[in-house]
Amino acid sequence: MKLSLFQDMDSCCSLRAGFRSTMLRGIAHGAKDTFTLLLARSQCCTPGFNFSSLRTEVANRSFPTHSTYTTDTTSREENKKTIESLSRLSVDIRKIRRLKEWVLLQDVAYVKEIAGILREMGADETAVANILERCPEAILRSPAEINSQRALWELVCQNEKQLIKLIEQFPESFFTTESHKNQKANILFFQALGLKNNIITRFLTSAPNIFYNPVEKNKTVIETLQKHYLSLGGSDANMKIWMLKLLSQNPFILLNTSTAIQENLEFLQKNGFTDHEVLQLLSKLKGFIFQLTPATMQKSMLFSKNVFKCSDQELRHLVLTCPALLYYSVPVLEERLEGLLKEGISVAQIRETPMVLELTTQIVQYRIKKLSALGYDIKNGTLESLNGTKKDFEVSYGKIQSKKERPIFNPVAPINIED
Repeated sequence: MKLSLFQDMDSCCSLRAGFRSTMLRGIAHGAKDTFTLLLARSQCCTPGFNFSSLRTEVANRSFPTHSTYTTDTTSREENKKTIESLSRLSVDIRKIRRLKEWVLLQDVAYVKEIAGILREMGADETAVANILERCPEAILRSPAEINSQRALWELVCQNEKQLIKLIEQFPESFFTTESHKNQKANILFFQALGLKNNIITRFLTSAPNIFYNPVEKNKTVIETLQKHYLSLGGSDANMKIWMLKLLSQNPFILLNTSTAIQENLEFLQKNGFTDHEVLQLLSKLKGFIFQLTPATMQKSMLFSKNVFKCSDQELRHLVLTCPALLYYSVPVLEERLEGLLKEGISVAQIRETPMVLELTTQIVQYRIKKLSALGYDIKNGTLESLNGTKKDFEVSYGKIQSKKERPIFNPVAPINIED
């Protein structure tokens, strides 16, 4: 049964009652974005994946509590031997006490051994101390575990110089030794798939969770994506390139299930997007569509439909022009629309250039302020000058500035004097 954008209108309540008086009072305040992974600090017109934005999450997840460890710090004493060994390495014990004191309470630690392995790989004393301060759990790993992890990462690193540099930058990822068998199987699978080693190292450091999956699970997701790519009209000749590019842009698609992927694609098709348009969206969204749900996409589209007062066909055109209308949640769209309206920008202007919704309110305010200083009136002009990445904006700003500073006459041109 065809899914209508008008069905389940009760969901429109999420657009907030205050939205009915948007033109008079602006749009009601929205909550913070629930899709942090996809949306945080988006500054360009096409969604991009920022691996570094996930380092905190990786750090928090990298070390699930091992059965032989305890994070209970009550009624226990610090291991004096561990303290002494770390002190000799100039490690800041106070920092470890403040952040991960439980590490200092463990009966068994391999401080000297782990420091020795790091030195073997080329780390100097300062680097060793920094690594152990950032990731004190490393001393709880046995030398055998670390040597196995070292051999594993050497499969994709050019040399030990590159390896120790990665460990300095991402110690939590390296010292996560669980699922070693799965990690190795997935590295070999990615290599066989055609991913370059530098891409795989980026996965290891910033998206390590995908290596903990059984390799069969990752293979199933890849096969599902390939099947849908072909069913949507993609060619066999381009399939491998498309697949590798998609993975490089967003490896977290491997954490999804085949069922979720199919449901999201079916949602787009049921809402009137052609196979070619669905492929377009997959490329523009860089796989992030698989981290949404039909319910959230439905709400976002209903919201946009009401804001811009458009038909289903017009809405599809807007979504293809600005995928933000699909993958941003309603609270985020509300917040950004409200920010634009407060600057005196009309809904009609936003509909003409919806890509401006890719920008955070703070970025929009900053750009409007810079343009206003040049005498550019954004209320009566086009929003194109606000769009794009930081580089795109600087180019547009430079052109407007150059035009403003250009002399109204040519000072070297001959002067016509009538006799």
